[in-house]
Amino acid sequence: MNNNVSLDSLFKPKSIALIGAAHTEEKLGGVILKNLLKFKGAVYPVNPKYSELMGLKSYPSARDIPEPVDLAIIMRPAAEVPEILRELAGKAKSVIIASSGFAEIGENKIQNEVMKIGKEIGVRILGPNCMGIYNPSHRLDTFFLPDERLKRPKKGNVAVVSQSGAILSCLLGALETSNTGVSKAIGYGNAIDINEADIYEYLAKDKNTGVVISYIESLSDGRKFIEKAKILSEKKPLLILKAGKGVSGQAAAFSHTGRLAGRYEVFHSILRQFGIREVDDFDVLIDATKALAFQMPSKGNRVLIITNGGGSGVLAADECMRQGLEVAKLHVDKTEKLKKTFPHFYGINNPIDLTAQVKDEDYVTALNELKDDYDGFLVIALSNVLGITERLPEMMKACRADINKPIVFHIAQSGISKKLTALLEKAKIPVYPSPEKAVRALTALLSG
Repeated sequence: MNNNVSLDSLFKPKSIALIGAAHTEEKLGGVILKNLLKFKGAVYPVNPKYSELMGLKSYPSARDIPEPVDLAIIMRPAAEVPEILRELAGKAKSVIIASSGFAEIGENKIQNEVMKIGKEIGVRILGPNCMGIYNPSHRLDTFFLPDERLKRPKKGNVAVVSQSGAILSCLLGALETSNTGVSKAIGYGNAIDINEADIYEYLAKDKNTGVVISYIESLSDGRKFIEKAKILSEKKPLLILKAGKGVSGQAAAFSHTGRLAGRYEVFHSILRQFGIREVDDFDVLIDATKALAFQMPSKGNRVLIITNGGGSGVLAADECMRQGLEVAKLHVDKTEKLKKTFPHFYGINNPIDLTAQVKDEDYVTALNELKDDYDGFLVIALSNVLGITERLPEMMKACRADINKPIVFHIAQSGISKKLTALLEKAKIPVYPSPEKAVRALTALLSG
């Protein structure tokens, strides 16, 4: 199969055929068709039982589609897929096989046959057993999940690559909740042709993508994966979440996609060797992604914590220690200066404790004084005190432009915290609900 062919026909098709289209959202082929109605190009539903589906002319078979298409989506039982593929010879450049029932349930024979036909007819195949593609800037959504069941994230700069459709939907839901936008989302399933390495190669050149996150259960070609992951990670942040780390996890990964997971220790050490970033779990992945989507990563590990609650500052300092960040002491001359500036009962250490009598501008004063001494900043604003107002985000926006280093916020959720969070995130300052989450996000920004 010609691997050099651009995947534009998959990510940016001008025309789409849906084989297995249905008239109702009670069927997966109906859900996909409804999602394709937003697409700007031509859509050709294929279903021999109908002459029209959701207002579009329907065709009896793939052969009857009047013109070649960039992309064909197949949502029919596995047994029918080989014949459908043959019908697509000369008709499609890329094919998404959304259907399941292949190697993931032990049906290797049919999967191998599909693979062979794909090579013979010269199409690129995504899947089988996959969710397909979401590309908001192209209004492309091939998912078989209704919009009201999975709220799609807004358009942004994060590409999500997932072997598992279920995890892809969980990642998209979590990114949407955390106010993080997406450039592309790809569920690639059993990966009989297009795999994570091909997708990395495409995303490395994609101008809409600034950060790539990737959920992996198993690899078909370890060398190619490392080669493409390294090239991608040198251009933009790449975060990998690997499942199947233990023996039971590896068995589950195999039964899920029919690919052997291999020994995790080997995978982990190779990633480290090549400087490719791996995250520990789902939550860390979402928090790190949000930080990297909002701000550019930076070098260094010296962190300044500014808080108006002593305990929260201590929790943050503890987490910094666990993450290998240095909560370095203030320079003596700076300590003296701030002691003269602030009320005598403020704690002028690191963390700086502005106490419950804090005012918005105190954060700015501290940051401006110490901006050159640290690599990253964690600001904790417990907004249940009167001195913190909705003016703070505007002040922080100006401050951030001046400092040009990573700044993250922890705001405890109560009172005006929702409004503060929305305003800060509009200014591209990520906000987290706990000190530990904020520190872990800052760690992602400081390991660049």
